[in-house]
Amino acid sequence: MLERDEAWALMCEWTPSKALRAHMRAVEVVMRAAAHAYGRGDEDVEGWGIAGLLHDADYEQWPQTHPDKIVAWLERAGEAEIAHAVSAHYSKWGVAHVTALDKALLACDELTGFVVACSLIRPDGITSLTPKSVKKRLKRKAFASGVERDEVALGMELLGAEPTAHIQLIIDALRQHTDELGLGAKESSASNSEKGS
Repeated sequence: MLERDEAWALMCEWTPSKALRAHMRAVEVVMRAAAHAYGRGDEDVEGWGIAGLLHDADYEQWPQTHPDKIVAWLERAGEAEIAHAVSAHYSKWGVAHVTALDKALLACDELTGFVVACSLIRPDGITSLTPKSVKKRLKRKAFASGVERDEVALGMELLGAEPTAHIQLIIDALRQHTDELGLGAKESSASNSEKGS
């Protein structure tokens, strides 16, 4: 199996942006938790984590052909299952979602980004974030408008995930890495009008 250190080195080499690196790291964290919830647990955790870590690795430098380069790289590395999941992590590419990994990556990618966005506007970050708050914001199209709500819904549907439980899984996984991902309490919340939401 592809070593996580090798995957991390490639992601860093191909992705200068700290923000995109943070997104891929967040999806890695969530996919590791998803392996226990939707996959075969310890047997899947490394592969699912690498899928999360590398799913957007070629996006910054080669956006027009994304995800072709990272998919080809994974295939050359002998990781056909991960490569297929990465090629299917956006439904509009028309790639079939066959395995639990395929479905989980679709169900976790956009929603992880959305949960991070919800956390960043809160005075206490992700500390007290709830699925109810996340679902309320999902209905507000203007909030984190880059997150495609249909992708979020389709991912959960294909995975057979109950929305509240799935959102809670994402929150819990990210919460364990609060400091690393910058999702903690803000130093000053006086000007934050989102308090309590």
